[in-house]
Amino acid sequence: MSFVPDKFGYIAIAVVLAAGSAYGQISDQQEKRIDAVLVADAPVLDGVLDDDVWASAAVFTDLHQIAPVEFDPPSEKAKIHVIRTKDALYVGVRFFDREPEKINDLHLMQGGYDFGTDSMQLFLDPLNQGRSGYAFDLNVNAIRTQGLFDNVTNQNWAWQGIWHAETTIDDEGWVAEIEIPFKTLAFDPSNDEWGLTVGRFTPRTNQWDGWSSSNRDMNPGNFGKLGGMEGAETGVGLDIVPSATVSQSHDFEADQSSDSVEPAIDIFYKVTPTLTASFTANTDFSGTSVDERKINLTRFGLFYSEKRKFFLQDTEIFSFGGIGGMRWIDSSTISRAERESGQPFFSRRIGLSSEGETVPINYGGKLTGRLRGWDIGLMGITQEASANVGKSDLFVARFARNILSESSVGAIFTSGDPNSDLDNTLAGIDFRYLNTKLPNGGTLQGALWYQQSDSEGVDDDQAAYGVSIKVPSSAGLRYGLSYKEFQENYYPALGFVNRTNVGDFTAELGYTWYPAKGPFQRTFSGIDYQRIETLDDKLQSQLISIRAFEGSTSSGQNYGLQYLLNAEVLETPFEISEGVIIPAGEYNFNSYCANASSAPTGNYTFQAYYCGGEFFDGNMSAPGATVAWRPSKHFNFSLSYGVNDIDLPQGSFITRLATLNADIIFSNTLYWANIVQYDNVTYGLGLNSILRWIPRAGREMVFVMNREFVDYTRDQNFTSVTGDTTFKFSYTFRF
Repeated sequence: MSFVPDKFGYIAIAVVLAAGSAYGQISDQQEKRIDAVLVADAPVLDGVLDDDVWASAAVFTDLHQIAPVEFDPPSEKAKIHVIRTKDALYVGVRFFDREPEKINDLHLMQGGYDFGTDSMQLFLDPLNQGRSGYAFDLNVNAIRTQGLFDNVTNQNWAWQGIWHAETTIDDEGWVAEIEIPFKTLAFDPSNDEWGLTVGRFTPRTNQWDGWSSSNRDMNPGNFGKLGGMEGAETGVGLDIVPSATVSQSHDFEADQSSDSVEPAIDIFYKVTPTLTASFTANTDFSGTSVDERKINLTRFGLFYSEKRKFFLQDTEIFSFGGIGGMRWIDSSTISRAERESGQPFFSRRIGLSSEGETVPINYGGKLTGRLRGWDIGLMGITQEASANVGKSDLFVARFARNILSESSVGAIFTSGDPNSDLDNTLAGIDFRYLNTKLPNGGTLQGALWYQQSDSEGVDDDQAAYGVSIKVPSSAGLRYGLSYKEFQENYYPALGFVNRTNVGDFTAELGYTWYPAKGPFQRTFSGIDYQRIETLDDKLQSQLISIRAFEGSTSSGQNYGLQYLLNAEVLETPFEISEGVIIPAGEYNFNSYCANASSAPTGNYTFQAYYCGGEFFDGNMSAPGATVAWRPSKHFNFSLSYGVNDIDLPQGSFITRLATLNADIIFSNTLYWANIVQYDNVTYGLGLNSILRWIPRAGREMVFVMNREFVDYTRDQNFTSVTGDTTFKFSYTFRF
């Protein structure tokens, strides 16, 4: 392609310059260390640090600000206690607060995250390699969220792990007691030293504090050290999770019902302390939250994140080539689908049809973890037949070898096509470069990858490859360049790609300020650029996103203004809405977007946006808003409404998308969550209602009701289409 050499040249220059600046550099922050004290008896978790065992704990108090002013003293003091038994790590924290009545405790729903509530973070790197780790987030109501670090800087907060915590609020602030069972972690028992850091977030001042950081970020590359960990035990290393599901489904149009009682089992066994074998049979995902509805005004597919627990375990092992991922410090206006395109393995291809319907999984197994410098991921699944597709045997293998200090080289292989009876395989190799030791705590990321799919009946043009370089940063300059090429017949049957026969070049440049004075605590300005051409050098899409201003205040209010220059080339007519067909041709159109949101700490919160301007050869107006009301921590109500008002020479149309949430939270172990979604593209209205009881991590009882209605007559007269109710119980036995 004519534009490829230039872009590869730009990327090569960026690599040389960034690597040169990184060479020989080390972090300027002195490494911190604490040694966990081994005790015989575990403390009682009640959110009160009154057990005698805490008196013998190792203690540190030297937290510093991470944001807004890194390494400044925090506004409030903290005292962290660390002990361990042979079976678990215990962290007891006293967060002092001179205004305890202002501690925000409005979020009480277990399993969710809310930026408006006081919270803390415990990050661990049990392998002490600075490459991976665990993230445990706990708010003042003992609401737990957990995640994994992928390739040091990316975080996946969808991971599920068993740990326990209790909290209390008193006249001095708030207290947390945390238990991290060693059975939950992958580690080397002979290793005496782990990576560790602790963080604190105070929403009323929008202040982050931490024990160790660099460039206003906490990641495994800058963790402090936790000693005294040699001899930690995992026991047998066996988790057995039996479950039972009782369900009833009804097809109202066919007037047919079906009942079922289905047992299921998941088994997890640590072959070594760092390598876990998993087995699942008759897998059930009925307790998984529903996908949010989206309206697609493009010619290409959308991306939906994985939410199912079985596939979230060790999900970072299967990541490839630095493709996709989410990080708050380098957000992008380029669509998520475009950034994720080229994933050789995307677990939502398993157990879900191309229409998003559940396909039962008969049984499956995984072997995931790390061993002697290798990342290992193997997965095999057998799923039942679905519409027009027979029973499928699906397999993926991923291996990566650690090289240099933080980099890796690896390979991936997939086999099977869940959406076809034809054979499909894919093989790929990748190199991922990482250096977290740039001056001032900066990070350099790079990747080079190649994939080759092989579909039955197809001979040529099945390759894909890419190269990228990125310097993410939460303060100061950040930039990134990447190029991905997908040949016409490239088909990752177990992966994700939203367009082929194209070359996709992106460039991102921006700068973040933390002003010492003024109304804004943090501001950002930048530009995102994407150009996609067909492989015969014809423009397909182009986006220039001028991010003129993005700012947040010390109370958590956010504002943004963007100007977008778009180009789209249609080789064939595009039916964007029923009966509205945009002719083939080249279209250049400009638009703008503005957004604002209130601080997330109040009983009332709002988010609003407006996009307007040109759209193809017409105009668009797209307002939207979300209003939330939390009268107390036991109730949460929100309403979101978005409109796309499109006026084209070929016709006009309006899309509407509405979402209503109504949650009743009885305690931090029991809640009733309800979501109603409607859009006027499908004219469907869906209800998802979940009553969930989690008496303790690893034990769960769920009652789920789903109903789907359709407005066939387009006059708000909805007809019941399908409905189902499900009761599910699961219990984790740990040995």
